[in-house]
Amino acid sequence: MPMTGDFRQRLFPVLPDIAAHFGTPFHIYDEAGIRDTGNRLKACFASTGNFREFFAVKALPNPRILEIMRDMGFGFDCSSIPELVMSRRTGAAGGEIMFTSNNTTREDFEAALANGGSILNLDDITLIDKLPQIPDLISFRYNPGPLRTGNAIIGNPVEAKYGVSHDQITDAYRRMRDLGSTRFGLHTMLVSNELNHEYMVETVKMLLDMVAEISGELGIDFEFINMGGGLGIPYRPGDPPLDIEAMGEKITGLYADFRKQHGKTPDLCMESGRYMTGPHGVLVTTAINEKNIYRRYVGVDASMSALMRPGMYGAYHHIDVVDPASPGSDLEKAPDRPSQRVDVVGSLCENIDKFAVERDLPEIREKDLLVIQDTGAHGHAMGFNYNAKLRPKELMFNADGSVSLIRREETMDDYFATLAFEADILRPGG
Repeated sequence: MPMTGDFRQRLFPVLPDIAAHFGTPFHIYDEAGIRDTGNRLKACFASTGNFREFFAVKALPNPRILEIMRDMGFGFDCSSIPELVMSRRTGAAGGEIMFTSNNTTREDFEAALANGGSILNLDDITLIDKLPQIPDLISFRYNPGPLRTGNAIIGNPVEAKYGVSHDQITDAYRRMRDLGSTRFGLHTMLVSNELNHEYMVETVKMLLDMVAEISGELGIDFEFINMGGGLGIPYRPGDPPLDIEAMGEKITGLYADFRKQHGKTPDLCMESGRYMTGPHGVLVTTAINEKNIYRRYVGVDASMSALMRPGMYGAYHHIDVVDPASPGSDLEKAPDRPSQRVDVVGSLCENIDKFAVERDLPEIREKDLLVIQDTGAHGHAMGFNYNAKLRPKELMFNADGSVSLIRREETMDDYFATLAFEADILRPGG
């Protein structure tokens, strides 16, 4: 089931009170669920040695979320200067931050190396010449090209803009070794939202094989491999979840074999975002309108600007309907709530502004609360301001049962702030 039963049981009975106090729409995240997932992840990979998750900040860039991650001993995967700044404000620095970016500027590299530094994970061999200084520890993002397949979200590795090609990767490490780097890591990221644990096991095997090959040729040791993110979650009811325990067991076996053959192993890292927070967040919105023309449409007070995955990818997000008058009831089984086929839509001037298309849902009445599930990753983070829509607030359902505002909704002052500036006029050639 997309939303964990425990989160549902705790949230739904109090959801009308939360909506009345804070107003809709809002994303709300479950602290207890996030911590449970983090502890489960650590347990699965503890036997590999010094395992570390670098939470992908892009999935859910909120300081409260990052504080929870750091409290669990996780680091941060960053790809921009603001993500670096947000991570450092938790106290993270140095080896607790991995900076993985593409089309990176010198300014980005300078920021990544300043204020306690970070692990640089280079996306291309040409970036070596653009480094402001040679770091002691360096990593490269490896793209195996035709040696592996990807999946629909990231695409075929041959077509992906990311990473160093197979025929360049050894030379990349050779150049950094000759320039003075003495510590090395190897990274890859081939898929997104992958539910087949065997694919991830094969990725770790690929990285370990590359470590052995490059080490043998160049005489260098690798401190870590980073298998990337891409761990999937089941968005649709009935979809099988990723078998994280089986994945951990098989990767632990790969590590044991590598240790027997080579005497030691690199640390294992990953950069899960969606897996850590995706199922532990929902977008709550209120039904405000119904329109019946060629189809039946239910209009809500959130728009694609608050969750763009359905419009951008055609992604499925499960929806529950909560009656504020009887929040604990199951409307799918309520005798007075027959099933209706509807499109659930926002108010943007775009026909793809839909959270559900021809979805069978209990009859939705005005002022009902719609709970759009699995928005804890790439939900609020991918928000935008088309039609001058303002992004919604974020809430935290704390482990003690209280609810906290962790990001206020945007205001018109926020929207117009970039239009307040001193005049700056250039007359070219004048």
